[in-house]
Amino acid sequence: MIKECAENAILQEDMEWIVNSGCPVEDLKGSTVFVTGATGLIGSQVVKALACANRLKNLHIRVLALARCEEKARKVFGDLLLRGDISVVYGDVNKKIEAEEDVDYVIHGASATSSRFFVTNPVETILTALRGTKNILEFAREKRVKGMVYLSSLEVYGVPQTENGRVTEKDYGYIDPMSVRSSYSEGKRMVECLCVSYASEYGVPVKVARLSQTFGAGVEYDDGRVFAEFARCAAEKRNIVLHTAGNTLRSYCYTRDAVSALIYILVKGSAGEAYNVTNEDTAVTIREMAQCVCDTFPESGISVEFDVPEDLASFGYNPEMVIRLDSSRLKELGWQPSVGLQEMFVRMTAGKDFQRCFRI
Repeated sequence: MIKECAENAILQEDMEWIVNSGCPVEDLKGSTVFVTGATGLIGSQVVKALACANRLKNLHIRVLALARCEEKARKVFGDLLLRGDISVVYGDVNKKIEAEEDVDYVIHGASATSSRFFVTNPVETILTALRGTKNILEFAREKRVKGMVYLSSLEVYGVPQTENGRVTEKDYGYIDPMSVRSSYSEGKRMVECLCVSYASEYGVPVKVARLSQTFGAGVEYDDGRVFAEFARCAAEKRNIVLHTAGNTLRSYCYTRDAVSALIYILVKGSAGEAYNVTNEDTAVTIREMAQCVCDTFPESGISVEFDVPEDLASFGYNPEMVIRLDSSRLKELGWQPSVGLQEMFVRMTAGKDFQRCFRI
């Protein structure tokens, strides 16, 4: 049978780890799972992990992957689409969602992800979050699903006011509603409230996963987020240039751990509740992360430089903050993270595009 990630041995290893890790994927046996944002980093790995569970454990899970672009879907899933357990549904979350099949579960990951896009297209960022999620919630309501997970973000916490920045699901900080960069954060907050409202008023069993920044095997070489930029600097032997003092502190999560967490929340989480998804041991500042990359790839001979511009707002950066997500509630479901920060970079850069540059 065709493997899920034949082109990336590390990613294939991750998919098989998820299936064999004790993750409650067997609870989805015989069900149909609808995944939005299915060609994105997290969505695509959710699809492949479920497909891997079918191959290794014969679970007969039917996966419907919502995508906008046929070319990208074929690039992401390739020959896996020939197996028959995955079907691509072409559509846009901003429009009414149609699917003839019965659907048992929904994982909603479609969202804007670029900080610069939040600044240049704040209206689209907000409306895609609200209108898109309303359409998915209506779809879940019509299909009478058994469970749904909405992929939210640590950005709903704004600038935390808690001691040492340790943030549980009940702690909220300040977000400036007059900043266009808040289009993403405020949009996520409003959508979470919309999810809880659908759970309360219509009985839609939706849960919220608040992900810390997530990366690992499968990240595209040209990904615009900070972790990918740092890795590219190492691959291309360019010094890492920080445009801030790099004092913002966050925790992170490896991709396979995030995918595993989503399955735990989908199957074991409580409707109308939120769960932080993070590896608490990875909490570092941006400056420390940059130095970690320099230390992890000493053969690149790179170092950290600072070039702080006068107009930081144009870069789409968040205010400086300390935010340590507390994942205790998620761990109570049985989940545990498995990969630390340094290994996250090593596994991410094992892909052929990164390795091609490292060999130059």
